[in-house]
Amino acid sequence: MNENPTIMTERVDDVPLLIAHMRRMGLPALFDHHFPTHGNWQGLSLGWVSTIWLSSILSRGDHRLVHVEPWVSTRLITLGALTGQAVKRVDFTDDRLESVLRHLNHDERWTAFESALNQQTVRVYDLSTERVHVDSTSASAYATVSKGGLFQFGHSKDHRPDLPQVKVMQAVLDPLGMPLATDVVSGERADDPLYLPCIERVRSSLDRRGLLYVGDGKMAARPTRATIAAGGDYYLCPLSEIHQFEGELEAALEPVWSGEQSLSQVMRDTAKGEPELIAEGYEYPVTMSHPLGEQVYTWEERCLVVRSQRHAQAAETALRARVAKATAQIRGLNQRGRGKQRFETMAALRRAVLAILKRYEVADFMRFRLHPHVEERSVRAYRGQPARVEQVRDTTVEVEVDEAALEAAIRRLGWRLYGTNQGAEQLSLEQAV
Repeated sequence: MNENPTIMTERVDDVPLLIAHMRRMGLPALFDHHFPTHGNWQGLSLGWVSTIWLSSILSRGDHRLVHVEPWVSTRLITLGALTGQAVKRVDFTDDRLESVLRHLNHDERWTAFESALNQQTVRVYDLSTERVHVDSTSASAYATVSKGGLFQFGHSKDHRPDLPQVKVMQAVLDPLGMPLATDVVSGERADDPLYLPCIERVRSSLDRRGLLYVGDGKMAARPTRATIAAGGDYYLCPLSEIHQFEGELEAALEPVWSGEQSLSQVMRDTAKGEPELIAEGYEYPVTMSHPLGEQVYTWEERCLVVRSQRHAQAAETALRARVAKATAQIRGLNQRGRGKQRFETMAALRRAVLAILKRYEVADFMRFRLHPHVEERSVRAYRGQPARVEQVRDTTVEVEVDEAALEAAIRRLGWRLYGTNQGAEQLSLEQAV
């Protein structure tokens, strides 16, 4: 007698690929080793619950706890075959997942887990660990601000100072983008002090020296550069004005303007395979020193003077557009008619002109003159009032662009100083750009 087969259909999606990669990384065993549970823990281990939960988050793009149990219940056979475990939906209730989060909320254990995971991943996938990119970001939310909480008011990169934010500092392998260390801090914290703790975690995680840490201008603080160099590593970061010597950029550009300094060109192939100039520049050595502990550490830095062609062109276009808008608005102050503001005093007109120049940040490139006018107007006699002559006072403005100052500013656009302590044989100007 033939029995009718029982066919069960489950949606697979990308879950097999995700779990296979996480098993190869050793995630379940690492979770279980670094986050031990109580002896009364039943069902799937914390490591396997975390691994399957993570696959759900990555597959659905949703981190909410309430949706995990229904998602698991429709894939029990698939998950059991992929993991080799007896997967039950009760292992993924809200209470069980909250318990997992409580176990994972342990800074020292998480640091050790992160270090072990990085070493495992680098070894398994044979990843290049020569360059690490370190940067921070912030995320705003409609959250409640509480004393000692993560969400606090601070300098908003999202241009939403009205919303509290949380700040995230992360170090990733460059150019792969694999996270090596992640720090989540309250939103009012400054970026500068966050670099060294993150870099120290990468050092202990990879147990290597001689790495190149690439960051933005906030990583250029002298204590940060000195600590990186003293630890046997390298850095590459732009030098903002506060991290430069006074007048350093102008002094570096003077030999370029005079023709005494030749420039190295950095070329890239376009989509059509044609060479294109993307940057040009040169370098010079600088002896740096900074106190570390009770001693003063001294090291040699290469200062790269670089001009980005794309940045220069975009900045010139934006500057000329601001000058044009400011010129048009200032000349528009002379127009008379219905709805047009009338300036009877020079002081009022001057304030209006200066406000426009400040708004568009073009005061250094424009000149203006104010011209007072007095006109006499005859008024006829009317209803007993005798005929009279009235004086009508008016003020106009004449504006022109200081072409010499504008061209000097455009010539300076796109130039920037970069600092690195890595030798030219390891990091050339072309590689730095």
